Amino acid sequence: MRARNGRDNAYCWSLQKEAQFLLRSFKQKKIFFMETRFLESFVAVAESGSIADAARRLSLTPTAVAQRIRVLEQELGVKLIARSGRTVRVTEGGTRVLVRAKTFQRELRELKAAASDQAFSGELRIGTINTGLTGLMPAILTRLAQTYPGVEVHIQAGVSRALYQKLIQGELDAVLIIEPQFAVPKSLIWRMLSEERLMVLAPRALEHADPLELLATQPLIRYDRQNWGGWLADQYLQQQNIHPKERFELHTLDAIALLVERGLGVSLVPDWVRAWPLPPTLVKLSLPGEVPSRRVGMLWPARSQHSRLLDELLVSSPAET
Repeated sequence: MRARNGRDNAYCWSLQKEAQFLLRSFKQKKIFFMETRFLESFVAVAESGSIADAARRLSLTPTAVAQRIRVLEQELGVKLIARSGRTVRVTEGGTRVLVRAKTFQRELRELKAAASDQAFSGELRIGTINTGLTGLMPAILTRLAQTYPGVEVHIQAGVSRALYQKLIQGELDAVLIIEPQFAVPKSLIWRMLSEERLMVLAPRALEHADPLELLATQPLIRYDRQNWGGWLADQYLQQQNIHPKERFELHTLDAIALLVERGLGVSLVPDWVRAWPLPPTLVKLSLPGEVPSRRVGMLWPARSQHSRLLDELLVSSPAET
């Protein structure tokens, strides 16, 4: 413990000397170089809401992180954070800096990747809908690891609407989502990977029943209408003039399947790509006539440094491999 404290004290002393030099340079109007590590510390504090949590994340001492923030505030001439007990909040000025800092971090990663000796390296941040984690993503990640071992992948799960916004804001590099119900900007590339027709999911005991009658008479475990896929199912029910007896509303298809298996109702859901078959206690009932489909694919910025990587990676649909 004593040795560790000695190292921490030595590091803090070194950082303080560095900060004093930077501040002197700033006051003397000399050329001033902003340490990218200081921006990294600020982003970590803003995201965690705690200097102590940010310090653990960065493998630093809280004193070192706080010192970096103070130097950054001196350099930018604005208060970035305000303390409130053990937590901190980002100020109005800090919020403006945070947006630009995240953009700078992304561009810095791209710069490092472009300078790498490997064809593709660096970090790739992918968002995926929950069913993608066990459906399409395993095949994509397997091919990615085999073809581009130098790429470090970070996966974030969520619903399509939220993931799309994170892509637009630059927080994710690519997203595996349901096709948006609006025109995708020309600055983005869309690659469809699977088309999943709506079906009625019911207990095995109801396998010979009429699917439309089941939707009209049985309790409905509804696919969340706030999801793009759930919105599609809701539109179909309206077109068929069906007013179901709603029991639950969920956004996770695997959870819906579990509730149907327990005999709590039926559900109108897409025939989603799964890593394993449905249990024998469940049955998929096909709907008559023309039935809408949930289209799932990958979306990413056309000018992204990873664009060619993703294009090559998805040259064949993972659902077909």
